Amino acid sequence: MPATPPTDQVWSEIRKQIFAVLGFVSKNGEARTAGIVYVVHGRELYIATGRQSWKARHIRENPNVSLTVTISKRIPLFPWIKIPPATVTFQGTAAVCTLDEVSAELQHSLFRGHELDADTRGNSCVIRVAPRGEFITYGVGVPLLTMRHPEQARGRAAV
Repeated sequence: MPATPPTDQVWSEIRKQIFAVLGFVSKNGEARTAGIVYVVHGRELYIATGRQSWKARHIRENPNVSLTVTISKRIPLFPWIKIPPATVTFQGTAAVCTLDEVSAELQHSLFRGHELDADTRGNSCVIRVAPRGEFITYGVGVPLLTMRHPEQARGRAAV
């Protein structure tokens, strides 16, 4: 039986993490991914990047993205045993925003409290990702041993 984690539990797991893999498509239709650091605000994810970065350029052309958040798993008292991470994957619609389009509080979180000089501010932007559809999960809301059985560890939750 597949897992059915509640939506609030999935969001809680996403909020606890800071790293994910962002998938997008180039203007030539080529799939691309990038590791990113994000902040959750409300029910959207925000990513700081350069205005001319290839992430920002490609997302301006095609706002359809996917995002996979990895969630580390460990066995208490046996941290040297390797366990694959749990994951949350979803599709979303992305938008490239200027720094002025996001709140000062969000900017503070994105840049981890660092003050930005004028040059850095001028060369930075924020990618906002609004999830859509369903979260596809693996290992979320299930006991660690259940992750050995993919059909039981996989799940879906409404965004």
